[in-house]
Amino acid sequence: MEDKIVDIRQYSPLALAYMGDCIFDLCVREYILKQANMSANKLHQKSKALVNATSQSKMYKSLLDMVSEEEKAILKRGRNANSNTKAKNSTMIDYKNATGLEALFGYLYLKGEQQRISELFKICLEIMNN
Repeated sequence: MEDKIVDIRQYSPLALAYMGDCIFDLCVREYILKQANMSANKLHQKSKALVNATSQSKMYKSLLDMVSEEEKAILKRGRNANSNTKAKNSTMIDYKNATGLEALFGYLYLKGEQQRISELFKICLEIMNN
């Protein structure tokens, strides 16, 4: 199958969030796995503390003042996207903010900016540890 070259600015914010959900989850899993060897259930329980709309919303709010204008625009595009999905265990505001965070991680991944993903993820961890 031939890969189509697509300008990532053409992706919808929800498509970016779709990719970013996976990338953020991968960052969390790698971080937790490096902490200690533990059962899969414990790994999952620890990851749930970071991969949820409430936590990601907190990260979103803190990152707004720390990122470039380009990154801020992606955060806001993701937050403002109209999704047919409803928030399950959080407020709709937290859900939308979390979508913005995921959109940024997806955008950076598609741009090939793994170093920036690592930098922002470290900041996200600091936000949650304060």
